[in-house]
Amino acid sequence: MGSSPHSPDASTSSARGLPEPSTPAGRDGLAALLARPEKAVIALDFDGTLAEIVPDPEQARAHPGAVPALSRLAPRVGHVAVVTGRPAGVAVRYGGFAGVEALAHLVVLGHYGAERWDAVSSTVHTPAPHPGVAAVRAELPGCLDRHGAWRGTWIEEKGQAVAVHTRRAEDPAAAFEALREPLAALAARHGLVLEPGRMVLELRPPGMDKGVALAEYVREVGAETVLYAGDDLGDLPAYAAVEKLRSDGLAGVLVCSGSAEVTELADRADVLLSGPPEVVAFLDALATRLSPGAAAPSPS
Repeated sequence: MGSSPHSPDASTSSARGLPEPSTPAGRDGLAALLARPEKAVIALDFDGTLAEIVPDPEQARAHPGAVPALSRLAPRVGHVAVVTGRPAGVAVRYGGFAGVEALAHLVVLGHYGAERWDAVSSTVHTPAPHPGVAAVRAELPGCLDRHGAWRGTWIEEKGQAVAVHTRRAEDPAAAFEALREPLAALAARHGLVLEPGRMVLELRPPGMDKGVALAEYVREVGAETVLYAGDDLGDLPAYAAVEKLRSDGLAGVLVCSGSAEVTELADRADVLLSGPPEVVAFLDALATRLSPGAAAPSPS
């Protein structure tokens, strides 16, 4: 039986090399990237895209092949950015991005773009914390207890935000759904927003998301093409930003690091990969296609 346009078999970057996007817009985007890589932005989520999702987020690390693949790719394209909900400095540490010569111009946009780290200065630029974060942090333990969700849930301190993980609960999905409404109300009382993800509910300041961060960065560097890869609900604004940029005349490629937990991205992606190992293989294949002496891309 043949594979569907969005099945992993239809766009995997293993031995077959660089996959062909399953949509006309994606094929046009990839052709533009290959034709003028110096005018392209490669933007990547961290957790679930460059790093596997793990029960304890503090144990997450970039896939072993991520830095080598990015080191091959970065010198061949205009700009590479990591766009993450994590604090920028944490993503840099867990990714192993600092001090890598080939990543000398890497930018990490943390806290959905509220923070920024660049390899040139090795400095994190951070806004003043929103007062609602401290208030929510103080109330969260009691809130979890009142809703019978203390056992198995885990609070992650993120500096500019606070997240509640349910992956280690007896029934992770049930705990997630039970907490959605009360945590949304708690966030709203203190001027925050609730960002749902893969068995995680994050309470954070409004006004910034991955779409805003990505669009601002693309405009800042004057890119003509943007490729974005993500895996979770927090990546949907970045997908929307790429779609908007396409409507404005830029080229774009949407890559989904596939997950059975989140299907919304796969439904809109141009390239569907099965997780971080295939994302790394995709980045490596893209670097190979952009290497001197590589075969010219076939017309789309």
